[in-house]
Amino acid sequence: MQYFLDSAHTSEIEHALEFWKIDGVTTNPRHVQVSGKPFLTVVQEIGRLMEGTDKTVSVEVNPHHDDHREMVKEAVQLAGMCPNFVIKLPATEAGFRATAELAAEDIRVNLTLAFSVTQALQAMRMGAYYVSPFIGWKESGGEDTRQMIAEIVEAKNNYGFETQVLVAAVRNGRQIAEAAIVGADIVTAGYDVFAQSFDHPYTDRGLKLFQDFWDKTPYE
Repeated sequence: MQYFLDSAHTSEIEHALEFWKIDGVTTNPRHVQVSGKPFLTVVQEIGRLMEGTDKTVSVEVNPHHDDHREMVKEAVQLAGMCPNFVIKLPATEAGFRATAELAAEDIRVNLTLAFSVTQALQAMRMGAYYVSPFIGWKESGGEDTRQMIAEIVEAKNNYGFETQVLVAAVRNGRQIAEAAIVGADIVTAGYDVFAQSFDHPYTDRGLKLFQDFWDKTPYE
């Protein structure tokens, strides 16, 4: 299971690289806007943090594109800026077609905003490098997403697709665990989600007890 950080804040990414050993980064227009920097500035800053590694940075094309040719044109430009970039395209008819064209040119695509097994299956058929099923929004609406992820993984394995299943919009540690249990390749989550998942109040309680006993015990 690989951990990707969903962020465009370089300070968060630097911390996560050093202390958490994250395996990659995903960005989206909201994260870029929150960073307060121009799009190209921030994605290239993130790309430089990954230089010399095989860690990827998922970078999204203009979400207003509804023509696959426009998607391909921008994707080629972005991919040429950094060897670590993987291009994010939406799970739409235009996005699927652009994915196939880019895959034929060895440009990696993260097919994002997938909300069903059939969307994920088409992404795999088109040669996506990653497919990103979103679970946070679906669970907020009362849907069971664990079964969806399990079925996507099963479909991948049934036919030997090389596409990696990247579970996105992860909101808590339990969702991280469930993605791992059903065999997803990657989860991407925000800084706070990972930080909270690494913490537990019983760990703090136990550590405090051990510290108290330590302080009352001669060292030599």
